Amino acid sequence: DVQLQASGGGLVQAGGSLRLSCAASGFTFDDYAIGWFRQAPGKEREGVSYINNRDGSTYYPDSAKGRFTISSDNAKNTVYLQMNSLKPEDTAVYYCAAVDPPPGLSAPALHYIVFDYWGQGTLVTVSS
Repeated sequence: DVQLQASGGGLVQAGGSLRLSCAASGFTFDDYAIGWFRQAPGKEREGVSYINNRDGSTYYPDSAKGRFTISSDNAKNTVYLQMNSLKPEDTAVYYCAAVDPPPGLSAPALHYIVFDYWGQGTLVTVSS
């Protein structure tokens, strides 16, 4: 069974940092792309960071660029999301998800495809 376990959420003051982890199992980690998504109350889910483990390429939409860093430890089948300079508007439940991307898919394209497997969320609360 594919499993994705997100952890590391918590309460942090504005300007602070958090590192989320996504532990994966049940699939060939090196062949998959992992994305971090978030959903705030009353808002649609949005993708914030992506990594394609096939080639290590990454993509960040504008909301995360310069503040979030996604990385992958293939030996541990774990993807991390380092979040710095957090803002109250970053408050949301954060989810990790996985997809087996088509060969040659560019990292920015990960922002637009459907992810097949989802973990449970971890809550990030940024206080002002």
